[in-house]
Amino acid sequence: MKRILAIAFIIILAVVVAAAGTTYWIFNSVKTPHEHTHSAEFIRIEKGSTPRQIIDRLASDGIISSSAAANLYLRLFGDSQGLQAGLYQFKSPISTLEVLKQLEKGQDLTVKITIPEGFTRFDIAKRIVEKFGNLEMLDGDAPREPFPSETEILKMMDDTSLIMDISPKAESLEGYMYPTTYTFPRDAKASDIIRAMVEQFRKFWKPEWTAAAAAKGRTPNEIVTIASLIETETGVESERPIVASVIYNRLSKGIPLGIDQANVYLAKMQGRWDGVINRSDLEVDSPYNTRIHVGLPPGPISSVTESSIKAALEPAQTDFLFYVRNVEVNDGSHWFYASAAEFEKGKAKYQKWLAEQR
Repeated sequence: MKRILAIAFIIILAVVVAAAGTTYWIFNSVKTPHEHTHSAEFIRIEKGSTPRQIIDRLASDGIISSSAAANLYLRLFGDSQGLQAGLYQFKSPISTLEVLKQLEKGQDLTVKITIPEGFTRFDIAKRIVEKFGNLEMLDGDAPREPFPSETEILKMMDDTSLIMDISPKAESLEGYMYPTTYTFPRDAKASDIIRAMVEQFRKFWKPEWTAAAAAKGRTPNEIVTIASLIETETGVESERPIVASVIYNRLSKGIPLGIDQANVYLAKMQGRWDGVINRSDLEVDSPYNTRIHVGLPPGPISSVTESSIKAALEPAQTDFLFYVRNVEVNDGSHWFYASAAEFEKGKAKYQKWLAEQR
Protein backbone atom coordinates (compact mmCIF):
# COMPACT_ATOMS: atom_id res chain seq x y z
CA MET A 1 0.00 0.00 0.00
CA LYS A 2 2.79 2.37 0.93
CA ARG A 3 4.49 1.60 -2.36
CA ILE A 4 1.32 2.43 -4.28
CA LEU A 5 0.95 5.72 -2.40
CA ALA A 6 4.59 6.58 -3.08
CA ILE A 7 4.16 5.90 -6.79
CA ALA A 8 0.96 7.92 -6.84
CA PHE A 9 2.73 10.79 -5.06
CA ILE A 10 5.59 10.70 -7.56
CA ILE A 11 3.15 10.72 -10.48
CA ILE A 12 1.17 13.61 -9.01
CA LEU A 13 4.39 15.52 -8.28
CA ALA A 14 5.59 14.95 -11.85
CA VAL A 15 2.27 16.20 -13.22
CA VAL A 16 2.39 19.28 -11.00
CA VAL A 17 5.99 20.04 -12.00
CA ALA A 18 5.16 19.52 -15.68
CA ALA A 19 2.07 21.73 -15.38
CA ALA A 20 4.03 24.42 -13.58
CA GLY A 21 6.80 24.25 -16.18
CA THR A 22 4.33 24.45 -19.04
CA THR A 23 2.50 27.36 -17.42
CA TYR A 24 5.78 29.24 -16.91
CA TRP A 25 6.78 28.60 -20.53
CA ILE A 26 3.41 29.80 -21.83
CA PHE A 27 3.39 33.03 -19.81
CA ASN A 28 7.06 33.73 -20.47
CA SER A 29 6.46 33.27 -24.19
CA VAL A 30 3.35 35.45 -24.46
CA LYS A 31 4.72 38.25 -22.25
CA THR A 32 8.15 38.59 -23.91
CA PRO A 33 8.27 41.38 -26.55
CA HIS A 34 9.13 40.08 -30.02
CA GLU A 35 10.58 42.09 -32.91
CA HIS A 36 9.16 41.76 -36.41
CA THR A 37 9.48 43.54 -39.77
CA HIS A 38 5.83 44.34 -40.49
CA SER A 39 5.22 47.32 -38.18
CA ALA A 40 4.61 49.67 -41.12
CA GLU A 41 2.11 47.30 -42.76
CA PHE A 42 -1.57 46.59 -42.25
CA ILE A 43 -2.47 42.97 -41.52
CA ARG A 44 -5.98 41.91 -42.50
CA ILE A 45 -7.71 39.28 -40.37
CA GLU A 46 -10.49 37.87 -42.52
CA LYS A 47 -14.01 37.36 -41.23
CA GLY A 48 -14.72 33.76 -40.29
CA SER A 49 -11.10 33.01 -39.36
CA THR A 50 -10.78 30.61 -36.45
CA PRO A 51 -8.56 31.54 -33.49
CA ARG A 52 -6.03 28.91 -34.59
CA GLN A 53 -5.99 30.27 -38.15
CA ILE A 54 -5.42 33.80 -36.82
CA ILE A 55 -2.58 32.71 -34.54
CA ASP A 56 -0.94 30.58 -37.23
CA ARG A 57 -1.18 33.45 -39.73
CA LEU A 58 0.47 35.92 -37.34
CA ALA A 59 3.13 33.38 -36.38
CA SER A 60 3.97 32.75 -40.06
CA ASP A 61 4.37 36.52 -40.53
CA GLY A 62 6.75 36.61 -37.56
CA ILE A 63 4.52 38.89 -35.48
CA ILE A 64 3.92 36.16 -32.88
CA SER A 65 6.98 34.20 -31.77
CA SER A 66 5.26 30.91 -30.89
CA SER A 67 1.92 29.74 -32.26
CA ALA A 68 1.92 26.82 -29.80
CA ALA A 69 2.28 29.08 -26.76
CA ALA A 70 -0.32 31.52 -28.09
CA ASN A 71 -2.84 28.76 -28.83
CA LEU A 72 -2.30 27.16 -25.41
CA TYR A 73 -2.68 30.52 -23.67
CA LEU A 74 -5.97 31.18 -25.47
CA ARG A 75 -7.28 27.71 -24.68
CA LEU A 76 -6.30 27.76 -21.00
CA PHE A 77 -6.39 31.40 -19.94
CA GLY A 78 -7.79 33.61 -22.71
CA ASP A 79 -10.94 34.24 -24.71
CA SER A 80 -10.49 32.38 -27.98
CA GLN A 81 -13.87 33.64 -29.24
CA GLY A 82 -13.00 37.27 -28.57
CA LEU A 83 -10.56 37.71 -31.47
CA GLN A 84 -12.06 40.06 -34.06
CA ALA A 85 -11.59 40.33 -37.80
CA GLY A 86 -10.29 43.60 -39.19
CA LEU A 87 -7.24 45.47 -40.37
CA TYR A 88 -4.43 45.86 -37.84
CA GLN A 89 -1.01 47.42 -37.41
CA PHE A 90 1.22 45.74 -34.85
CA LYS A 91 4.10 47.75 -33.40
CA SER A 92 7.56 46.20 -33.07
CA PRO A 93 8.66 44.90 -30.66
CA ILE A 94 5.34 43.56 -29.36
CA SER A 95 4.41 40.70 -27.05
CA THR A 96 1.93 37.99 -27.98
CA LEU A 97 -0.23 39.14 -25.08
CA GLU A 98 -0.35 42.66 -26.56
CA VAL A 99 -1.28 41.21 -29.96
CA LEU A 100 -4.13 39.19 -28.45
CA LYS A 101 -5.43 42.21 -26.53
CA GLN A 102 -5.36 44.26 -29.72
CA LEU A 103 -7.30 41.55 -31.56
CA GLU A 104 -9.86 41.39 -28.74
CA LYS A 105 -10.29 45.18 -28.81
CA GLY A 106 -10.96 45.17 -32.56
CA GLN A 107 -9.43 47.00 -35.48
CA ASP A 108 -8.04 50.45 -34.93
CA LEU A 109 -9.49 52.91 -37.43
CA THR A 110 -6.72 55.40 -36.78
CA VAL A 111 -3.17 55.63 -38.10
CA LYS A 112 -0.16 56.40 -35.91
CA ILE A 113 2.76 58.23 -37.45
CA THR A 114 6.03 58.86 -35.61
CA ILE A 115 8.28 61.77 -36.57
CA PRO A 116 11.70 61.23 -34.94
CA GLU A 117 13.81 64.09 -33.63
CA GLY A 118 15.96 65.57 -36.36
CA PHE A 119 13.72 64.53 -39.27
CA THR A 120 13.81 66.95 -42.21
CA ARG A 121 10.72 68.02 -44.14
CA PHE A 122 11.85 65.62 -46.87
CA ASP A 123 11.86 62.76 -44.36
CA ILE A 124 8.48 63.86 -43.01
CA ALA A 125 6.90 64.02 -46.47
CA LYS A 126 8.18 60.52 -47.21
CA ARG A 127 6.88 59.20 -43.88
CA ILE A 128 3.43 60.73 -44.48
CA VAL A 129 3.18 59.07 -47.90
CA GLU A 130 4.37 55.74 -46.48
CA LYS A 131 1.68 55.82 -43.81
CA PHE A 132 -1.25 57.28 -45.74
CA GLY A 133 -0.47 56.87 -49.43
CA ASN A 134 -1.47 53.22 -49.75
CA LEU A 135 -4.01 52.58 -47.01
CA GLU A 136 -6.12 49.51 -47.75
CA MET A 137 -9.83 50.28 -48.03
CA LEU A 138 -11.97 49.02 -45.17
CA ASP A 139 -15.64 48.17 -45.22
CA GLY A 140 -17.50 51.42 -44.71
CA ASP A 141 -14.65 53.66 -45.90
CA ALA A 142 -15.85 56.60 -47.96
CA PRO A 143 -14.29 56.94 -51.42
CA ARG A 144 -11.26 59.18 -51.25
CA GLU A 145 -9.13 61.08 -53.70
CA PRO A 146 -5.61 59.90 -54.51
CA PHE A 147 -3.22 60.87 -51.73
CA PRO A 148 -0.68 63.60 -52.63
CA SER A 149 2.87 62.64 -53.63
CA GLU A 150 5.99 63.59 -51.67
CA THR A 151 6.58 66.47 -54.09
CA GLU A 152 3.06 67.79 -53.60
CA ILE A 153 3.36 67.52 -49.81
CA LEU A 154 6.66 69.42 -49.88
CA LYS A 155 4.91 72.21 -51.78
CA MET A 156 2.32 72.34 -48.98
CA MET A 157 5.20 72.78 -46.54
CA ASP A 158 6.22 75.93 -48.39
CA ASP A 159 3.08 77.63 -47.08
CA THR A 160 4.35 79.46 -44.00
CA SER A 161 1.08 81.18 -43.11
CA LEU A 162 0.76 78.85 -40.09
CA ILE A 163 3.89 80.35 -38.49
CA MET A 164 3.75 83.89 -39.86
CA ASP A 165 3.27 85.38 -36.41
CA ILE A 166 6.30 83.53 -35.01
CA SER A 167 8.64 83.62 -37.97
CA PRO A 168 7.47 85.95 -40.76
CA LYS A 169 10.64 85.43 -42.82
CA ALA A 170 10.67 81.62 -42.76
CA GLU A 171 10.84 80.16 -46.26
CA SER A 172 9.20 76.84 -45.38
CA LEU A 173 7.81 74.90 -42.44
CA GLU A 174 11.16 73.20 -41.91
CA GLY A 175 11.90 73.18 -38.19
CA TYR A 176 8.32 74.04 -37.26
CA MET A 177 6.80 70.53 -37.45
CA TYR A 178 7.28 69.04 -34.01
CA PRO A 179 8.80 65.53 -33.74
CA THR A 180 6.55 63.16 -31.80
CA THR A 181 3.98 60.39 -32.39
CA TYR A 182 0.64 61.47 -33.83
CA THR A 183 -2.67 59.64 -34.23
CA PHE A 184 -4.88 60.58 -37.17
CA PRO A 185 -8.11 59.24 -38.65
CA ARG A 186 -7.59 57.06 -41.70
CA ASP A 187 -9.14 59.68 -43.98
CA ALA A 188 -6.86 62.50 -42.77
CA LYS A 189 -5.68 64.87 -45.48
CA ALA A 190 -2.01 65.71 -45.91
CA SER A 191 -2.77 69.34 -45.09
CA ASP A 192 -4.45 68.25 -41.81
CA ILE A 193 -1.38 66.23 -40.86
CA ILE A 194 1.00 69.11 -41.56
CA ARG A 195 -1.20 71.52 -39.64
CA ALA A 196 -1.30 69.20 -36.60
CA MET A 197 2.51 68.98 -36.56
CA VAL A 198 2.86 72.75 -36.72
CA GLU A 199 0.21 73.20 -34.02
CA GLN A 200 2.22 70.84 -31.82
CA PHE A 201 5.27 73.05 -32.34
CA ARG A 202 3.21 76.11 -31.42
CA LYS A 203 2.22 74.43 -28.14
CA PHE A 204 5.90 74.25 -27.19
CA TRP A 205 6.97 77.65 -28.48
CA LYS A 206 6.63 80.11 -25.63
CA PRO A 207 5.98 83.83 -26.28
CA GLU A 208 8.88 84.72 -23.99
CA TRP A 209 11.21 82.83 -26.33
CA THR A 210 10.57 85.46 -29.00
CA ALA A 211 11.68 88.13 -26.54
CA ALA A 212 14.67 86.00 -25.47
CA ALA A 213 15.71 85.64 -29.12
CA ALA A 214 15.52 89.41 -29.59
CA ALA A 215 17.63 89.92 -26.46
CA LYS A 216 20.34 87.82 -28.09
CA GLY A 217 20.05 89.83 -31.30
CA ARG A 218 18.45 86.87 -33.06
CA THR A 219 15.14 86.27 -34.79
CA PRO A 220 12.98 83.27 -33.84
CA ASN A 221 13.86 81.71 -37.20
CA GLU A 222 17.57 82.00 -36.38
CA ILE A 223 17.00 80.40 -32.99
CA VAL A 224 15.09 77.51 -34.59
CA THR A 225 17.91 77.22 -37.15
CA ILE A 226 20.51 76.98 -34.38
CA ALA A 227 18.28 74.49 -32.54
CA SER A 228 18.10 72.34 -35.68
CA LEU A 229 21.90 72.30 -35.94
CA ILE A 230 22.11 71.25 -32.29
CA GLU A 231 19.44 68.59 -32.86
CA THR A 232 21.36 66.98 -35.70
CA GLU A 233 24.72 67.14 -33.90
CA THR A 234 23.86 65.42 -30.62
CA GLY A 235 21.14 63.29 -29.13
CA VAL A 236 22.58 63.70 -25.63
CA GLU A 237 20.35 66.30 -24.03
CA SER A 238 22.81 67.30 -21.31
CA GLU A 239 25.46 68.39 -23.82
CA ARG A 240 23.18 70.36 -26.13
CA PRO A 241 23.97 73.68 -24.37
CA ILE A 242 27.68 72.91 -24.86
CA VAL A 243 27.19 72.24 -28.58
CA ALA A 244 25.25 75.52 -28.68
CA SER A 245 28.24 77.28 -27.11
CA VAL A 246 30.50 75.97 -29.88
CA ILE A 247 28.11 77.30 -32.51
CA TYR A 248 27.93 80.74 -30.88
CA ASN A 249 31.70 80.87 -30.32
CA ARG A 250 32.36 80.10 -33.98
CA LEU A 251 29.80 82.64 -35.12
CA SER A 252 31.36 85.34 -32.96
CA LYS A 253 34.86 84.59 -34.30
CA GLY A 254 33.76 84.36 -37.93
CA ILE A 255 34.72 80.68 -38.21
CA PRO A 256 32.64 78.45 -40.53
CA LEU A 257 30.45 76.13 -38.44
CA GLY A 258 31.55 73.03 -40.34
CA ILE A 259 28.33 71.11 -39.60
CA ASP A 260 28.07 68.42 -42.24
CA GLN A 261 24.37 67.76 -41.62
CA ALA A 262 23.72 71.12 -43.26
CA ASN A 263 25.44 69.74 -46.35
CA VAL A 264 23.28 66.62 -46.11
CA TYR A 265 20.23 68.86 -46.01
CA LEU A 266 21.48 70.73 -49.08
CA ALA A 267 21.88 67.43 -50.95
CA LYS A 268 18.29 66.51 -50.04
CA MET A 269 17.10 69.91 -51.26
CA GLN A 270 18.83 69.32 -54.57
CA GLY A 271 17.50 65.77 -54.85
CA ARG A 272 20.92 64.12 -54.91
CA TRP A 273 21.27 62.68 -51.41
CA ASP A 274 22.36 59.03 -51.70
CA GLY A 275 22.94 58.29 -48.03
CA VAL A 276 26.66 59.15 -48.10
CA ILE A 277 28.38 62.54 -47.77
CA ASN A 278 30.42 62.88 -50.96
CA ARG A 279 33.27 65.28 -51.60
CA SER A 280 31.01 67.21 -53.97
CA ASP A 281 28.55 67.75 -51.10
CA LEU A 282 31.30 69.48 -49.13
CA GLU A 283 32.48 71.63 -52.02
CA VAL A 284 29.18 72.91 -53.48
CA ASP A 285 28.78 76.68 -53.30
CA SER A 286 25.68 77.30 -51.19
CA PRO A 287 24.90 79.19 -47.98
CA TYR A 288 23.89 75.78 -46.59
CA ASN A 289 27.49 74.63 -46.96
CA THR A 290 28.78 75.46 -43.51
CA ARG A 291 32.20 74.09 -44.41
CA ILE A 292 32.99 77.09 -46.62
CA HIS A 293 30.42 79.77 -45.70
CA VAL A 294 30.55 81.72 -42.45
CA GLY A 295 27.32 82.18 -40.51
CA LEU A 296 24.09 80.29 -40.14
CA PRO A 297 22.38 78.47 -42.98
CA PRO A 298 19.38 80.36 -44.43
CA GLY A 299 16.93 78.36 -42.32
CA PRO A 300 16.42 75.27 -40.13
CA ILE A 301 17.70 71.92 -41.40
CA SER A 302 15.49 69.60 -39.33
CA SER A 303 12.66 69.31 -36.86
CA VAL A 304 13.59 70.46 -33.37
CA THR A 305 12.70 69.57 -29.80
CA GLU A 306 12.10 71.84 -26.85
CA SER A 307 15.49 70.98 -25.32
CA SER A 308 17.34 72.10 -28.46
CA ILE A 309 15.42 75.39 -28.53
CA LYS A 310 16.30 75.98 -24.89
CA ALA A 311 19.96 75.23 -25.63
CA ALA A 312 19.91 77.67 -28.53
CA LEU A 313 18.50 80.36 -26.23
CA GLU A 314 20.67 79.50 -23.22
CA PRO A 315 24.03 78.16 -24.45
CA ALA A 316 26.68 77.14 -21.96
CA GLN A 317 29.47 79.62 -21.37
CA THR A 318 32.63 77.96 -22.73
CA ASP A 319 35.61 78.69 -24.91
CA PHE A 320 35.12 75.50 -26.94
CA LEU A 321 35.42 75.69 -30.72
CA PHE A 322 35.58 72.00 -31.63
CA TYR A 323 34.05 68.69 -30.70
CA VAL A 324 34.36 65.10 -31.83
CA ARG A 325 32.58 61.90 -30.92
CA ASN A 326 33.63 60.31 -27.62
CA VAL A 327 34.62 56.81 -28.75
CA GLU A 328 35.70 55.74 -25.28
CA VAL A 329 32.16 55.92 -23.95
CA ASN A 330 30.46 55.54 -27.37
CA ASP A 331 27.09 56.72 -26.13
CA GLY A 332 26.65 59.50 -28.68
CA SER A 333 28.41 62.07 -26.51
CA HIS A 334 31.41 64.17 -27.53
CA TRP A 335 34.78 65.49 -26.45
CA PHE A 336 35.01 69.29 -26.58
CA TYR A 337 38.12 71.36 -27.26
CA ALA A 338 39.19 74.99 -27.26
CA SER A 339 42.38 74.45 -29.29
CA ALA A 340 42.84 73.02 -32.76
CA ALA A 341 45.83 70.97 -31.60
CA GLU A 342 43.83 69.14 -28.92
CA PHE A 343 40.97 68.68 -31.36
CA GLU A 344 43.29 67.02 -33.87
CA LYS A 345 44.31 64.48 -31.21
CA GLY A 346 40.68 63.65 -30.47
CA LYS A 347 39.92 63.52 -34.17
CA ALA A 348 42.75 61.03 -34.69
CA LYS A 349 41.27 58.78 -31.98
CA TYR A 350 37.89 58.98 -33.66
CA GLN A 351 39.27 58.20 -37.11
CA LYS A 352 41.19 55.22 -35.74
CA TRP A 353 38.02 53.94 -34.05
CA LEU A 354 36.04 54.52 -37.23
CA ALA A 355 38.56 52.53 -39.26
CA GLU A 356 38.32 49.68 -36.78
CA GLN A 357 34.51 49.70 -37.03
CA ARG A 358 34.70 49.49 -40.80
